[in-house]
Amino acid sequence: MSSSAVAGPPRTETIRFRRPDAPKTPTIRAPRHTGVLQDQIRRAAKRPWAPTFSWAVRWLLLIRFSAAMYANITDCDEVFNFWEPLHLFDRGYGFQTWEVSPEFSIRSWAYIVLHWFPAQLAKFLVGPEKRPAFFAVRAVLALVSTLIESFFYRSVYSNINERVGRYLFFILSFNAGMWNATTAFLPSSFAMHACTLAFAYAIQPCSLQNNRRTLMATVLFALAGIVGWPFSLALAVPFVIEELFVVGIDSAEGDATTVLPRRWARLLSSGLLASLLAIPVVAMDTAAYGKLTVVPWNIVRYNIFGGAERGPDLYGTESWDFYLLNLLLNFNVLLPLDARQRTPTMNVALRLAPFYVWLSILSMQAHKEERFMYPVYPMLCFNAAVAIYLVRGWMEVLYIKATNSPFKASQTPIFSNFTTSVVVATCVLSISRIMALRYYYHAPQTAYFIFESKELPRLLNETGLLPHVPPRTREKDMPRIDLSPIKDFNLTLCVARNGVRVDFVQSEFDGLLPGHFGEGEMKEDNNGNGVLDALWPRSVTRLVPAQQNDLNSAEPSHYAPIEQCDYMVDLDFPLHPSSSPLEPRYATMDEWERVACLPFLDARYSALATRALWMPGETWQRANEYGEYCLLRHGEKVNEKIENIKSLQQ
Repeated sequence: MSSSAVAGPPRTETIRFRRPDAPKTPTIRAPRHTGVLQDQIRRAAKRPWAPTFSWAVRWLLLIRFSAAMYANITDCDEVFNFWEPLHLFDRGYGFQTWEVSPEFSIRSWAYIVLHWFPAQLAKFLVGPEKRPAFFAVRAVLALVSTLIESFFYRSVYSNINERVGRYLFFILSFNAGMWNATTAFLPSSFAMHACTLAFAYAIQPCSLQNNRRTLMATVLFALAGIVGWPFSLALAVPFVIEELFVVGIDSAEGDATTVLPRRWARLLSSGLLASLLAIPVVAMDTAAYGKLTVVPWNIVRYNIFGGAERGPDLYGTESWDFYLLNLLLNFNVLLPLDARQRTPTMNVALRLAPFYVWLSILSMQAHKEERFMYPVYPMLCFNAAVAIYLVRGWMEVLYIKATNSPFKASQTPIFSNFTTSVVVATCVLSISRIMALRYYYHAPQTAYFIFESKELPRLLNETGLLPHVPPRTREKDMPRIDLSPIKDFNLTLCVARNGVRVDFVQSEFDGLLPGHFGEGEMKEDNNGNGVLDALWPRSVTRLVPAQQNDLNSAEPSHYAPIEQCDYMVDLDFPLHPSSSPLEPRYATMDEWERVACLPFLDARYSALATRALWMPGETWQRANEYGEYCLLRHGEKVNEKIENIKSLQQ
């Protein structure tokens, strides 16, 4: 209430009533320093900047979509054990490896068919071409990875430490290993996604009040093992130990005899619920193979109980340091940082343990491959982020001891400059590695793109089967090229359809190469079950080919005679030529015309640093030597087929 003189009769006071102001809602700041790792100085300072979940999603989506578009396919398993079966399911034909034969059945069709839906979406939105379907699958993998990584980063930010979360975000963003793994069509990549999401829940405090943590982590670890890769269940061991044996913050609820039985019961019920995931997976694999099939068990049986004459060692062995060298290549300065950190805190130790458990298990195996490390790539990034934080903390302690002034320690830029330098250095090295993979080894994908986008349309154009395009037509208005008439040419591309059959020719390689689904002699037919036939559209997956084996023994029927080849893909090294009766230098033969020859790094004769990393400038590249990855055309045969097509049109 207030009084004032206003216009009115002289010597008159007026009273004015005003509605009371609404009470101000006090601003509630989010609590700080609630994570497992606590800052020792600058505790009262403003929280460090870190991306929100929304900002992280937008940033990571840009990077992961770039990987979907430009990352190489680095593993033949991805092509022949997953892309080819998906191609069969979608198009009706493709290569078949022994792993997807019903006799051995160590690849899950349930996992493969998950990727059929984005391929169908691309077909619906864009058209029947294969290229959009390929990138649609990769784009969906990029989206899934983006959401999971963003959630993981925010979980670390909230539950471990804000600075650790920020370091983790930038390490994940630019890391070369993550660039390769996130969009790969591999069970190990699926296991990486599922285990990362599980780990995002597992790093939360273990408490009887947090049932969601136990349920989600258990279900997601089970998903990784059942749908993805059964060995990834080893990553759940630290989580299970904490859940069953570490009282932690539940000490307020009572002692171990009170708390732990309830924890055991909770984990058991979550495990039983998670085991239900196996039902649809086993059902789909049973329908695909035509007999009761538990793929995770088949994988374990072959790799561990296969016997001396079979098993993964048939496909190559490496020394104990293989993974350390590979991780150093993909994670550069982060790997030694990860190895140096130590902390006595049980909570932190259990959250750092999964990477070491995995590295120890895999290093003891003779057969080693880069993709086997995919499931722990995000966890290695997390361990490295924790290491950076701890090293910074040690530097702060030493600085305070040297200056006897916590205030000076809170004001000096030394510590922030150190962490910034480490993160920036690893980002620069990772980008350099990504560029090296792109520039040095992308030739195969480029060669096949040239075959589809230039060579096949050229054949159609020469035979009058290519639609007429009016002159001065803008590129965006160009009609889509229908390649279906190319089937009339009956072409064979030899290396290893859309009217073009792909086959392998014999070489010095004496292992087992893929055959074609449904071709050759069959020793068993699992079709005939009416229920399964109705549930599964591709009955060819139930045929048991006689030419497949699990001993990596060469199968002659999987080779095409060289006389059958119209096109050839050949890797030639003109600076260091070599040839043999089984591997002549096709690129130098008169009958083979060069459609395209692309540089492909000859790692044997290139310097270690320059072949591992890419830097601009001629000086860096002088230390490298290159071969030629060539798409070749048998001129006489192709011209003959062109003339045959022309004669049929007359």
